[in-house]
Amino acid sequence: MTTIIGIQKNDHCVIAADSRTTTEKGRPYSHPIITKITKRGKYLIAGAGTTMPCDTIQHIWKPPALPPSIKDQYHFMITDIVPSMREALKENGWVADDKSDDYEFLFLIAVNGIIYEVDDTFSVFLRDDGIYGIGSGSSYAVGAVQQGATWRKALQIAAKNDVYTAPPFIMHRQEKR
Repeated sequence: MTTIIGIQKNDHCVIAADSRTTTEKGRPYSHPIITKITKRGKYLIAGAGTTMPCDTIQHIWKPPALPPSIKDQYHFMITDIVPSMREALKENGWVADDKSDDYEFLFLIAVNGIIYEVDDTFSVFLRDDGIYGIGSGSSYAVGAVQQGATWRKALQIAAKNDVYTAPPFIMHRQEKR
């Protein structure tokens, strides 16, 4: 449970998150070394959902190197990045829970200043309004951003309405290349 938002701008993107993590039974945890957004080379990776796949992708997975002059980054996402993510999860023992209707994980991945959303079916999504949200409090935060709130104010609103969201908030910015 968490709140992570992504805001796509013309020349950069922002990904911001709260700091509360919880067990399946709802016990809250917070620690400064456990963050929901990690920087891995030219990638920003934010994960929500089951701990094992999030930890694997954020800390163990080695993202593929970006070609020097990439023309179709979306194609690179679906042909190189996503298969690499799937392989890292498989190598680390992740098995999908096909019985659950809930998402096991969702990621916001920024590459060269462009945000992509990847779900547990390994589908890649782009939003035409540039406002992304994953996690239990994301609908509050996305609604706030759509009404003009800053990323910080949006996370504050989510924290007031979602017991699984709490400060401190973190933010990473990535410029478009």
